[in-house]
Amino acid sequence: MLIMKRRAGESFVIGDDIQIEVLEVAGTRVKLGIVAPDSVSIVRHEAKVTREENITAAQSVAPDAITALVNRLSTATKSGA
Repeated sequence: MLIMKRRAGESFVIGDDIQIEVLEVAGTRVKLGIVAPDSVSIVRHEAKVTREENITAAQSVAPDAITALVNRLSTATKSGA
């Protein structure tokens, strides 16, 4: 892991086409600006972890359980429950 110190208004470059600028520092929060090509996906780490956990959880459910749930919801909706 590379560790750098930057102040608001300073930036650094990753490769040839990604620039990260420190826009604001307030208390324990840092606001960053990122300039990168459209082909580069930028996602918060915690969002990526949550997405992966959701995918794993969805894959562990048996397909017939999902069908049964859909049928049950459909029946409940039709009966007005």
